[in-house]
Amino acid sequence: MTTPAQGNRLPDGCLIGVDNGKFGKGYPGDGPCLDFFERTAERYGRDRITFVVVPDEPFDSVGTLARFRQLQPAVQEIGIPVAFAAQDGCDTLGVPWDDLDVLFLAGSTEWKIGPVAERLAREARERGRWVHMGRVNSFRRLRIAEYFGCNSADGTFLAHGPDKNLPQLLGWLDRLHRTPSLFSS
Repeated sequence: MTTPAQGNRLPDGCLIGVDNGKFGKGYPGDGPCLDFFERTAERYGRDRITFVVVPDEPFDSVGTLARFRQLQPAVQEIGIPVAFAAQDGCDTLGVPWDDLDVLFLAGSTEWKIGPVAERLAREARERGRWVHMGRVNSFRRLRIAEYFGCNSADGTFLAHGPDKNLPQLLGWLDRLHRTPSLFSS
């Protein structure tokens, strides 16, 4: 994952998710954010970008849907997969399925790991959409993301102590791939 305020160089060959920086202190404004999306696509190649999160309003489904409708066309013009940041309550407003490539599970922790987010994730997969879960910083949440059918997840766990946390994260991934889930499909 990368955001406008990170300023990091991404490793060669990796797939890239591009967030907008609205959750936190890194949102530069609509114009500079769209410019960042374009520069990132040009720098790394559109084929490496799995999604770009259209600027949202964290924890505000009404505001997020309005911003998505306003900014989605500009993001789509860049030629990279468009992600909708699903927030608490977005299911009652209507998810803009026809205008998104990726469902990004955002919102509160309780909502994101709850039954509505699970239902939306499964519907997205049935519709052939990629599903991503944000703020995944524990094995428990990683397991939930897998159970929901998420294609990818991100969090800051590794950034807050890479020497200590990388072995732990690799252990989580190993457990995830070799240990059956307690949830049955």
